[in-house]
Amino acid sequence: MSEKKDDPAFIYFPTNYRWSMGLLLCLSAAPWGGAEIDEVNRVGRALKDKLGDDAAWLTEWAKMGDRVEARGREEQKRGHTLTAAACLMRASQYYQTGERFAQRDPRGPAIYRKAVQSFRDGAALLQRPRIESVEVPYGGKSLPALFVHAAPEVAGGKPAPVLVFFDGFDITKEIQYFKGIPDLVARGIACLIVDGPGNGESVRFRGLPLIAETEQYASAAYDYLAARQEVDPKRIAAMAISLGGYYAPRAASLEPRFAACIAWGAQWDYYDTWKRRFEALDSGKVLSLSVPPEHLMWVFGVNSREDAMKKLEGFRLDGIVQKMRCPFLLTHGEGDEQIPLAIAEKCFAAVGSKQKMLKVFTREEGGFHHCQIDNVTLGTNYMWDWLADVLKPGT
Repeated sequence: MSEKKDDPAFIYFPTNYRWSMGLLLCLSAAPWGGAEIDEVNRVGRALKDKLGDDAAWLTEWAKMGDRVEARGREEQKRGHTLTAAACLMRASQYYQTGERFAQRDPRGPAIYRKAVQSFRDGAALLQRPRIESVEVPYGGKSLPALFVHAAPEVAGGKPAPVLVFFDGFDITKEIQYFKGIPDLVARGIACLIVDGPGNGESVRFRGLPLIAETEQYASAAYDYLAARQEVDPKRIAAMAISLGGYYAPRAASLEPRFAACIAWGAQWDYYDTWKRRFEALDSGKVLSLSVPPEHLMWVFGVNSREDAMKKLEGFRLDGIVQKMRCPFLLTHGEGDEQIPLAIAEKCFAAVGSKQKMLKVFTREEGGFHHCQIDNVTLGTNYMWDWLADVLKPGT
């Protein structure tokens, strides 16, 4: 991939889209304590002469994770609770950034487990926001999740609205916490961040591969929340990011109890998307992908491209989103290199909701890359304000 000298976004590795987006995914967590620019830059500098070496990528990020986690453990022993929490949760982000290209690296599982434990231990030290590690019953098993409580001063002792936030193609619940969730709960909206099938711990440790029927686990999440006394069951919304632009709209279209839906990035026909990608890859083109193409087979638990494509036949929204009735927001970047804007426009036009909004972030304002990775706060500010207007927390 050639260098894009006219791109105003922060592109750390100009000739490698995947590595640049991976580093930016980590760095964009900084507003909520998920990264420190000096630590990220130190990792980036160590990788400058190892471009494309995913084993080295894992090594350097894990090394920084170990360094920051060790500091957190030491500060906890000294009774410095908030410093310890910050370090432990930030270390989790570094571990998972390193592991995201390394599912077949034998070091991967142990590093991922450290990430989950580090985040959990750090979160347990916080009083604000209050974060619970919970399990959502699902099909005889359970889905690991984080329940982040709404700010009590906004909720006012009343049952609060909640957003169910599912992962994307290659994201995790811990990473998603650092995508503005502290700002969401400060508005009085609680959040349940779920590692659904094919994501996070569910695919790595629970034997739950990706499925097309997202309404199945979305309904399970709804039932779990509706049974909690601090939740208003009439104000539970669904949201997901990136490939989650398929997950959430399908869920909200087929599970009518959801009060609102946000798609952070669009999808329409994921089978066709990968059909075109494989054709391009076979012709020698270098594509703007967030993870290696083999990730597709891994999340499905299959060993061949052909088997993965069979699984993808169900990943189409036509005939489904026309059934949606709840308020709907779709955000998309004008310059998204993974999913063209035309796909967002096609999906939005088909959605059956009377109250719906398409927000396109332009090059001039920023947030124009995939899921506003170049300026995440633009995306989260817009989405959380829209959701607050719809769900009316504090009432």
